Amino acid sequence: QVQVEESGGGLAQAGGSLRLSCAASGLTFSTYVMGWFRQAPGKEREFVATINWSGSSTYYADSVKGRFTISKDNAKNTGYLQMNNLKPEDTAVYYCAAGRTVVAGTRFGFDIWGQGTQVTVSS
Repeated sequence: QVQVEESGGGLAQAGGSLRLSCAASGLTFSTYVMGWFRQAPGKEREFVATINWSGSSTYYADSVKGRFTISKDNAKNTGYLQMNNLKPEDTAVYYCAAGRTVVAGTRFGFDIWGQGTQVTVSS
C-alpha cells in the first residue's frame, strides 16, 4: 500500500520549534518529490515547502522562508520539516505529500497525501 504518514505535531509557544516527520511506505521515496502543505481553519490548503527527489533542491513559501527547513532521508524513506521561530499564524494541520512531476509552489502533481498532523502555536 502506497502511503505517507505525518507525525511530530503538537503544541508550541511562539518562538519555539517543532519537527515534523513524514514516513513513506510502498513507494521508492528517492524517486519522488516531497512537499509540505498546511490548512488553517476556514482557509484553503496552502503550500509550505518542497524538496526534489535527491534532496538537493528546496523551495519555500515566503511566509516560512528562513524559519522552516525541509529535508529528506531517502535511505530511511522519511522526510522532515524543521520549524523554528514559530508564530501563532503557523497554526494549522500540516500535510505531507509526494509526487513524481509537480509544479513548484502548488498542489499540482502531488498525488499521495497523508492524513495530516495538527500544529498549534500559542502566543
